[in-house]
Amino acid sequence: MIVEPLDPNAPLETLLDRVQYQTFLYFWEGAHADSKLIYDKRWVNGAIATNMVSISGTGFGLMAILVAAERQWVTRAEALERIVLILERLSLATRYHGAFAHMVDGASSETVQFSQYDDAGDLVETTLLLQGLICAREYFTGTSEAELALRTTVTRLFDEVEWNWFTRGKDDGPLYWHWSPIHNWTMNLPIKGWNESLSAYVLAAGSVTHPIKPESYHTGWARSGAMKNGESYFGTELPLGEPLGGPLFLSQYSFCALDPHGLSDRYADYWQQAVAHTKINRDYCLSVPAYKQYDVWGLTASEAPNGYNANSPTSDMGAIAPSAALSSFPFLPKEVEEGLRAMLRYEDGKLFGSFGFVDAFAPAIDWLAPTYIAIDQGPIVAMIENHRSGLLWNLFMKAPEVRRGLERLGFTSGHYTA
Repeated sequence: MIVEPLDPNAPLETLLDRVQYQTFLYFWEGAHADSKLIYDKRWVNGAIATNMVSISGTGFGLMAILVAAERQWVTRAEALERIVLILERLSLATRYHGAFAHMVDGASSETVQFSQYDDAGDLVETTLLLQGLICAREYFTGTSEAELALRTTVTRLFDEVEWNWFTRGKDDGPLYWHWSPIHNWTMNLPIKGWNESLSAYVLAAGSVTHPIKPESYHTGWARSGAMKNGESYFGTELPLGEPLGGPLFLSQYSFCALDPHGLSDRYADYWQQAVAHTKINRDYCLSVPAYKQYDVWGLTASEAPNGYNANSPTSDMGAIAPSAALSSFPFLPKEVEEGLRAMLRYEDGKLFGSFGFVDAFAPAIDWLAPTYIAIDQGPIVAMIENHRSGLLWNLFMKAPEVRRGLERLGFTSGHYTA
C-alpha cells in the first residue's frame, strides 16, 4: 500500500484523523484473514510476522473498531459484524479458570506457548481484552439479535473469569499474573503496583461471580502504601511507582479505558500520576542529545536495536517509540503535538507507513524497527480518541462492573462519586 505522506505543518485535526485512521488499519486490514483476530506483530512491508494472535492486542483492536465506527471509517453494521466474528473465535479459545492465554493461534484459537512456563492463563492479557469487550458491549446497545447476543456473550466471558482463584487463596494477597495446569504457579509473578494493571483490580473487585476482597487491592496491589514514590525528577513530583516512572505504557494501558480525570483513592490522584509520569519521561528524553537533536521523545516497551525492551529512563536502549508520546495526548497535549510533528519531520516522513508509525526508531544510529506491534498501535488510536471525544472513557466508566469495582475499592471518580 502506497501511503500519502503527511505534512508536518498540517492542521492538528487533519494529522490526528490520518494518524488514527492509518493506525486503525492495522486492526482492520491487518487482522487475521479468516478469524479477524489481531496479530501480535506485522512487518512494516505488510507481511505477516507471526501467526500468533495477541489477546491484549485484540482488546485494543476492539477499541479501534469502535473508534472507526464512531468516525464513520466503517459502518456501524460492519463494525458489529467484525466484533461478532472476533467474539465467536475468542469463544473457541481454551480458558484457564476463565482467563485467556497470552497468545493464541490466529486460525484455530488454540493456546500458543509464549515462554517456557507461560502456556496458559494470563490475567493481565485477559483484563486488556475485557476492556475492549466491555467498551463494545456498552457501545452496541440496540435491540437487534446480533447486539443482544454480543452483550450476553461479553457478560458471560467476564463472569466466567475466576478472579479470586488468582489470589492463590489469600483474601489479603495480590492477584497473580499467570496460572498453568502444567506448571501451576511457577511463574510466581504477583500483580503489584504501580504498573499497567490497575484495571485488573477494578474488574476483579467488580465481579459478581468471583470477586476479590478489597484487602487484595490494598495490601496486595498497593502494598499497604509502599507503591508510593513522592520523589521529584526533573522538577516534577511523581506520586507512585518506580524511580523516574518506568516505561510509559504503565500509565496508558489501563487508562485507555479507565478515565483518570478526577480518579483518586487513598494513595494518589491518578490524573496527576499520569501527567507527572509523562512529563518526567519527556524531560528525560529531551536531556539526551540524540533525541533532543530531533525533538523526539517517548520511552516505553517496544522494539529496540538489540531486541524488544521495556525502555525507560533507567533502561534506555536508544529507541524512541511513537506510541509512547502519541498515547499521552490527553496528558500533555501541547507537548505531544510537538512530538507528533517532529516525528513526521524525521528523515522526511519515513516513520509513517501503511499501518501508522513504525514501532520504534533509534536516532543515534539511524535504525528503524522492522515491525508494527499490536499493543503499541492500539493505545495510539484509543488515547487520541479519548483526548478528542472521551469515547472509550465514557463507555467503560458507565459499565456496572467498573462502577462496582471502583466503589468497592474506595475510589472517587470524575464520572461519579463512590
